Amino acid sequence: MHSDPTSRRDFLAQASGTVAAGIVALKATGAPAQKSEERSGANRGRIYKANKGGGIGRDKSAMVKTLLTYKELGFDGIEGGSPDIKNIPALQEAIAETGVPVHGLVDGVHWNDRLSSPDEATRDRGREALEQALRDAYTLRSSTVLLVPGRVTGPEENHDHVWERSITEIRKVLPLASALGVQILIENVWNGFCEEPEQLRDYIDEIDSPWVGVYFDIGNVRKFGPSEDWIRTLGSRIVKLDVKDWGKENGFCRLGEGDVNWPEVRKALAEIRFTGWATREGRDNSLEDTAQLMDELLDL
Repeated sequence: MHSDPTSRRDFLAQASGTVAAGIVALKATGAPAQKSEERSGANRGRIYKANKGGGIGRDKSAMVKTLLTYKELGFDGIEGGSPDIKNIPALQEAIAETGVPVHGLVDGVHWNDRLSSPDEATRDRGREALEQALRDAYTLRSSTVLLVPGRVTGPEENHDHVWERSITEIRKVLPLASALGVQILIENVWNGFCEEPEQLRDYIDEIDSPWVGVYFDIGNVRKFGPSEDWIRTLGSRIVKLDVKDWGKENGFCRLGEGDVNWPEVRKALAEIRFTGWATREGRDNSLEDTAQLMDELLDL
């Protein structure tokens, strides 16, 4: 018996607006750079276009330049990293000046200081880093923190260990996530964990919290099966999207040149009534190329 993810998400939206916080931040800090008539896709106003930004810049001037570049190309926002961003106050000023929000942060230590590690001190460091990322996200008015919950490495860190240890550590952080109104989103990656959609579904349902959802990577799952099948299985557990393409012949590649069936992905997203942020991870021919491809493939 699985708990109803829709009711959890509805509760979250009603209680704090966290699921929609990225969109709220967008409206609060500035409208998208493009005029409405320049973007006329069916998903315009439903799916918001972003790119991975990492540290974004060392000082305010560099941050402003980065954010304005994205704005000029029609991106609705950007995603940063913690602890990659070295000057949070400067970034706050840059966001206010440009009107370009940082919709979420990526936990930058989750691969090394894993919540699934057999070493307790390592798990503690990982949990503390997640807590700091949540605080940074709150300061920047970001709605989420992306988390890789662990990695299957061998007999002392197998699939069951990743499942149990990471859930234990995540639950310790939930009171802070709730207090700050920032969601923790689990990304599907090549870490030997939850390589079937039903497994990831059940993992999220076992945590059973409105403050934990899925950051679905469209390209990462193509190695294991059709992306659209994963979308339908995970349903409303999906809060945000990582936009990538992957093919058996060319690996991670320019959007549209891999094995992802983009029309079917769009159809599946419509079926689950997805609305939220879609962030490009990877590179195409240029940033302008990325912006145009995302508009085309996601119908923005």
